[in-house]
Amino acid sequence: MTSLHADEAFLAHYQFSHDPFTPRVPGFKFFPAQRKPVLGQLHHLARYSQLLLAVIGPQGSGKTLLRQALVASTNKQAVQSVVIAQSVVGSDALLRQIAQGLSVANADVRSILAQVGQLALTGQEVYLLIDDADQLDDSALKSVLALAAGNSEGRPHVFLFAEHELLDRLEALSGGEESYHAIDLQPYGEDETREYLAQRLEGAGQDIEVLTEEQIEDIHQRSGGWPGLINTEARELLVEQMLAQRSEGRSGGFSFALPKKHMLALGVVVLGVAAAWLMQGRDSRPAESPAGASVPLQSTEAVAAGEGAAEVPAPAQKPAIEFAGNSQPLPLPLVGESQTVIRQPLAEAAGEELDDFEPPASPAPSTVTTPAAPISAAPAPAPAPAPAPAPKAPEPVAVKPPVSAPAPSPGPAKPAVSSAASGNWYAQQPASRFALQVAGSRSEANIQALVREGGSEYRYFKKIHQGQPLYVLTYGSFASRDAAQAAVKSLPAKLQAGKPWPRTLGSIQQEMSR
Repeated sequence: MTSLHADEAFLAHYQFSHDPFTPRVPGFKFFPAQRKPVLGQLHHLARYSQLLLAVIGPQGSGKTLLRQALVASTNKQAVQSVVIAQSVVGSDALLRQIAQGLSVANADVRSILAQVGQLALTGQEVYLLIDDADQLDDSALKSVLALAAGNSEGRPHVFLFAEHELLDRLEALSGGEESYHAIDLQPYGEDETREYLAQRLEGAGQDIEVLTEEQIEDIHQRSGGWPGLINTEARELLVEQMLAQRSEGRSGGFSFALPKKHMLALGVVVLGVAAAWLMQGRDSRPAESPAGASVPLQSTEAVAAGEGAAEVPAPAQKPAIEFAGNSQPLPLPLVGESQTVIRQPLAEAAGEELDDFEPPASPAPSTVTTPAAPISAAPAPAPAPAPAPAPKAPEPVAVKPPVSAPAPSPGPAKPAVSSAASGNWYAQQPASRFALQVAGSRSEANIQALVREGGSEYRYFKKIHQGQPLYVLTYGSFASRDAAQAAVKSLPAKLQAGKPWPRTLGSIQQEMSR
């Protein structure tokens, strides 16, 4: 089962039209009351301040939404906005995109400032907005400071949207001079978190009643009021709630909360079983033995005595067939079924448990089992006129027991990585970096086998999920989400099938601390 099926199970359970907690939902606009004064402050400073403006907040704090609101609220006839929304690093790439936005032939600071001066003569100002500005290298930041300072020809209004570490770099590059004004974004309050969740759920076709007041309060406390973490915590809570409801349905009886296509398939199976049962009852005869009744079988010696075949040696005794009740054979264990490593926790939402994952092992010698032929009960033979003398029993034949082949000796195992060693590694990583979450299992031995097979880039950590320990396998450490996503193609095919997904090491550290 792929993650696509797991996503379908999540949507079907809550009857969502789409996942309400994906980072970017088309058409979604939530602008709380506390952000409106920030927007007004940006417009005020752009008009009266000569400094670069930096909007600072952690990842998932709503910086991109504020940037979109700033562009949408400007006077299009008086302001020309140039947005750098894609992550750029070097100065040449940055100046090239700015020059393209202003229709400038030469991508250098002087040519861009000359075009800004020409637009000012026509009554137009230039807003330069750079998202993810903390990804810029020092050469690009120097070009940004030069543009923000301007010259006699013109000066654009520069807005940087970045995380807090950018301020230290700006301070170092400006040489102690006052060159920027910083605005720190604040997290949502509990009422704003409730409004944010309500708007997210309404967009997906549900309402806030999907969550209780206690759950909303828990989401707010665990996320700290930051929108990105609100999405993550709300989705994890709903997935855990769905798993608990399905577990109760399985333990208390059959649950009919299934997708329509599954209900139709189940109905067809029930009708087929009923038709087969009716046909079996119609074809039955009173004289026949009931199905599943045990029929005593005569021994080979007794049959030979009755038929006069005294010289036929008795075959080796076959193993008995065990029955559960009167009609059904005992279920045999399935051997050799492969399990796809899929992303947790949605894998469990689709009905698959990651705990069934078996680590790779050396192949065992194959065993061929010959099924026993069906045995039918024959009518008892007519009694003989006179009892025949008992024939002489044949001499027993000694049969040598088969010699079993020696089991192959296992090769030297690679040393396992302990969760404590991995935990120290996670704690030492910057919270802003990313790792790929690959798989999860209730068995630490299964995860350690994947680490031994994969190499030094694979690590795992322990978390508590539904009151029980869960071991989560991750891969690598990356500077950005795009770099982590690109690394998925380098994973083995069996791990790619689980749809690994990038997440910040900060979120992993929070899970480990809980």
